[in-house]
Amino acid sequence: MAIQKKLKKKTRQFIDSKHMLSGITTASFLESTIVPIPLEAVLVPLMQARREKLWLIALMATLGCIIGALFGYALGYFLFDAVGDWIISTFSNPEQFEIIKQKMQKQGFWFVLTLGVVPIPFQIAMLAAGATKYSLSLFLIAATIARAIRYFGLAILVYYAGDKAEHMLRKHKVKTIIVLTTLVLLAWGISNVFSS
Repeated sequence: MAIQKKLKKKTRQFIDSKHMLSGITTASFLESTIVPIPLEAVLVPLMQARREKLWLIALMATLGCIIGALFGYALGYFLFDAVGDWIISTFSNPEQFEIIKQKMQKQGFWFVLTLGVVPIPFQIAMLAAGATKYSLSLFLIAATIARAIRYFGLAILVYYAGDKAEHMLRKHKVKTIIVLTTLVLLAWGISNVFSS
């Protein structure tokens, strides 16, 4: 909670900065790679304060995450033996990572898409995708769709709810995550039916 208060204070200073957009891209990159702090705590107040740049903020956050996803994939692909244990112990545990690797091999695209939407450390999905040599293009498409849903979803919330967006996000976050996850799983099920 203290971290979120500090983030909000820094956000208020950052709102009028000329480096705001590049800062959002950097923050999104860091959040998707090494800093497992929800970016929503920064994005929602920033979007509320800078509504004229609402969609651009969502785009830059998505871009930063995609750059981070490429970085995480590359770590898994090229350096898993060197850094894999550290990442696993930081964001997960060996048993959970083994389960994630198996799901990555069986479910691939839909697994990445689901992990990109729900609040589970995305770092594990990136590392597993690289470590299992999953298709980079499919990984990037799934990661882009998932993070665009997340960040543009916030932009839509701010667009329609205005200054009430932060309160609504806190109040309905769990319900929203359940609905989004259900929609992704439903789409996955439908795609399996048509591909059979």
